[in-house]
Amino acid sequence: MIGDEGEQIGVMPPFEALKLARSKNLDLVEISPTAQPPVCRIMDYGKYLYQQEKKEREAKKHQKTITVKEVKFRINVDDHDYETKKNHVLRFLDGGDKVKATIFFRGREMTRTGLGRTILERLIKDVEPQSIVEFRPRQEGNTLHAILAPKKSAAEREKEKEKEAKQKAKAERQEKMLQEKMAQAKLAPETKDEHSPAATTATADASNPGSQI
Repeated sequence: MIGDEGEQIGVMPPFEALKLARSKNLDLVEISPTAQPPVCRIMDYGKYLYQQEKKEREAKKHQKTITVKEVKFRINVDDHDYETKKNHVLRFLDGGDKVKATIFFRGREMTRTGLGRTILERLIKDVEPQSIVEFRPRQEGNTLHAILAPKKSAAEREKEKEKEAKQKAKAERQEKMLQEKMAQAKLAPETKDEHSPAATTATADASNPGSQI
């Protein structure tokens, strides 16, 4: 028998354990039924379930669900359209998702599958710094596709973001300090003029009219 504070109470009959739990307005929960004798604990079972659900929700928040984003190409894609689709691929990879680059062949295009393979190989080469190739271009029916995955893990990307945020904050602090120093430098000449020898002499002459010729 374990008490509600985690203390060991010892072996006692079930009816006494239940009576003790009710006296504290708590529940008697069997936590190890296979032990000899079975182990029970006094607790607020509703609160326990709530805390378990809360822990599960927190754990899910830190889990990154990896999805596969599909980007479709045509064998007659022009350079502008290719660059646009390549940027989509890079954005998905940066977000931690996998990318399925697909080319569909229609009708007579099936005779030009080599051109489609060339396009996918070009894409693989262009995004190589940000990706790893899970599946090189392979054909299934009238479809040619390749699978790309992010080169960096979610944890590594998170560390990079934290590092960039710290560097940005440091740069902002340095910029602020520089602006303050520049403002102080602008005020310094004005203060110096007020206490210059010429100004002091003029003040002294004005206060002693007899010294003038």
